[in-house]
Amino acid sequence: MNTEKIHILLADDDADDVYFFAKALKDLTIETELKVVVNGDDLMTFLKDENISLPDVLFLDINMPRKNGIDCLAEIKQIPNLKALPIVMFSTSNEWDKINLLFKTGANVYIHKPNDFQQLKQVIFHALPISTQKTSATNDVKYILNA
Repeated sequence: MNTEKIHILLADDDADDVYFFAKALKDLTIETELKVVVNGDDLMTFLKDENISLPDVLFLDINMPRKNGIDCLAEIKQIPNLKALPIVMFSTSNEWDKINLLFKTGANVYIHKPNDFQQLKQVIFHALPISTQKTSATNDVKYILNA
């Protein structure tokens, strides 16, 4: 994996999940910078802001207020300069229909949210190199990571 700092955008409304995600990143040997938004509207406003640099990867929770992660994913993939943004979807759900919909809509990686902190670190560690390969949404290779 690239040794440069990875810029990560996390979209998640659960304060505990955000805390553990940030703590997991600090424990990894990968240098990262984390930006957090707490709902779908804030996510889309952030991504459409022409004055910001896009993140290297977006970790997107499915269940968020104002606009859920599935709607955000669909909107992101319709915006030309955002189409190639690697997106890691994550949720507590393991419903195959929902996971297949996410991949058809353009997600690169799906993570089933683990309950254990060590497992969280492991899935983030494995998701980062996969997601930052800049694979396009049309790539047939998709990844599901379970802790």
